[in-house]
Amino acid sequence: MMKTKLWLTAALAATVMVALPGMAQQTAAPAATTATTAAKVGSIHGHVNDPTGAAITDGIIGLSTDGGQTSEYTFHTDSNGDYKGANIKAGTYTVTLREPNTPKGKVLDEFQNVKVVAGQDTAQDFDLSRADYVKKLSPEQQKQLAKVKAENAKILKQNSVIKNLNADLKQARQDNQTKNYAAADALMTKDTAQMPDAYLLWVELGVAQKGEKKYDDAITSLNKAITLDKAEKKPNQQVMGIAEDALGEVYGDTGKVAESQAAYDAAAAADPSNASMFYQNEAIVMNRNNQGDATVAAADKAIAADPKAPIPYYLKGQALIQKATVDPKTQKIIAPPGCVEAYQKYLELAPNGPFAGEVKGILASIGQKQQKVYRHR
Repeated sequence: MMKTKLWLTAALAATVMVALPGMAQQTAAPAATTATTAAKVGSIHGHVNDPTGAAITDGIIGLSTDGGQTSEYTFHTDSNGDYKGANIKAGTYTVTLREPNTPKGKVLDEFQNVKVVAGQDTAQDFDLSRADYVKKLSPEQQKQLAKVKAENAKILKQNSVIKNLNADLKQARQDNQTKNYAAADALMTKDTAQMPDAYLLWVELGVAQKGEKKYDDAITSLNKAITLDKAEKKPNQQVMGIAEDALGEVYGDTGKVAESQAAYDAAAAADPSNASMFYQNEAIVMNRNNQGDATVAAADKAIAADPKAPIPYYLKGQALIQKATVDPKTQKIIAPPGCVEAYQKYLELAPNGPFAGEVKGILASIGQKQQKVYRHR
């Protein structure tokens, strides 16, 4: 089965930002200092977050000595909501927080009497989720904030669940690849009960059940995955191809040739870029279950999808050689039409392939007196 790297996702809800009345604020001036020695200046740093706890990434921090009317120093928050500033003349400041769209005469928050000490770094955060800040919000703002916090809490819980499911999905894939099917089955059975609408979980469960030869369960799980995937706004065609491919194998191994062929055709239609692989898988399954005509049909479809893939030619030759006859007069082997050509094409594409020796032996025997009956491996 093809490896995929597909993960469940969830995103946090948008956060709320509010503005509070404050001191008159002039446009922030570029930071400047004329301190003659490092001993006369200090620095400041801090973190800024909104009432929901999310970082404010466009915050403007101003340092003022006139109650916030004129900023002598201005610093900006980064993508993490952090800010820092150096070469600040030692003294006592009003530290304000604004955003680019904060109206004149208003600030989001401010702290008075913040001391910058020469040679030291002052910490001043703006935590707008603190109780005394939230109390200043209007009743409508507080109501909106409570709603957003509740929604974010719900999503964070969902994200935690999804994180665990992703870890389980990764483990189940590994278990299926190492043929530890029972472990993958147990893990995905638990997780599909917890999140029954996650089609990825049903795919992996179906693959595990297929490996355990729990064919009826596998058919149910894989069809569930396909149904859920098709219901998505943007169905994942690659995953649908994988599910149909696995379904084709289950049907083939249970003797349901027509259903198997339909599933492989659906896999190729869903994910045309892997059509050759799906049809090759079909030919392998049909060959394994002694369905000669179906093997040839699948091999021909695989060849049409990718004429340079050698294995389908080998499988076609193996299916056709079973129909070889013996001339009653000469006792020589007569291969059916297309058999020799399929074998020769395999040798052309894979002269040192894993079946090259076998194919050469069969070709050498065709036209000679019958010595043995060739059976596919």
